[in-house]
Amino acid sequence: MDLSAINPVLLIASLMVAATPLLLAAIGELVVEKAGVLNLGVEGMMITGAICGFAISVETGSPAVGFVAAAIGGALLSVLFAVLTQFALANQVASGLALTLFGLGLSALMGQSYVGIKPPETGDAFGALGDLPVIGPILFGHDAMLYVGILIVAGTWAVLKFTRAGLILRAVGENHDAAHALGYKVKRIRVLAILFGGACAGLGGAYISLIRVPQWTEGMTAGIGWIALALVVFASWKPWRVLIGAYLFGGVTVLQLNLQAAGVAIPVEYLAMSPYLITILVLVILSADKSNAPASLGRIFHASS
Repeated sequence: MDLSAINPVLLIASLMVAATPLLLAAIGELVVEKAGVLNLGVEGMMITGAICGFAISVETGSPAVGFVAAAIGGALLSVLFAVLTQFALANQVASGLALTLFGLGLSALMGQSYVGIKPPETGDAFGALGDLPVIGPILFGHDAMLYVGILIVAGTWAVLKFTRAGLILRAVGENHDAAHALGYKVKRIRVLAILFGGACAGLGGAYISLIRVPQWTEGMTAGIGWIALALVVFASWKPWRVLIGAYLFGGVTVLQLNLQAAGVAIPVEYLAMSPYLITILVLVILSADKSNAPASLGRIFHASS
């Protein structure tokens, strides 16, 4: 066992990469839930975004175009959920689970011809600055999407806290009947929130297939979508706590991989399950206070109700 081989600077840089898919998916789901909708289809939208982004990147040679395609793919899949829950008034839990199963099957079908292919490389956003000692790999040695993810968190926080649009979104999530009585288009607002959540989930999936694990493998999201759902509750529906929670999970994930490489005398199975176990424990401990949950979360809205 050689723990000295673990470089703390590279460990921090790696955890930021590992956290980004979770961060993107969770911040999108946070906006959806702030609007009063519970979408359990995050995993399905992520895996759809992963194959859409991968396929388009391979075909065009441009990771940037791939990420755009991933966002569109995730948003298009979320349209199905929006139609079922907002217009057909179907149960949100059942619709979300169906969306995940549909996304997993659709991505497997779409990705058959892309197994074993390498996508085009995504360079560092700040080039040579990433070579600076100590702070370089942490602050500057990453791809542009990692910084975009942080900006999305900051933008979401600012919109929800300081803008009229954010106030209306939160009002719909708290009491959709009162919002409707005031003249706000509840269904339209919720559909837009669902589309935003789908786009963010698609970006998170593409980050896995293009950057974190640059290849296509069936089911490669490996439950990240479910962790994103739990993370929203852990964060008490607050954007900056989503960032902290994502980095916590990313850190545990990277640490267990480094411990395996260092030959720590712990069964590999225990190390592999540790990120999920620790996330569950933190979720149980820190999410006891449900006072921040949107009051209308998961409730079906009908204009005549």
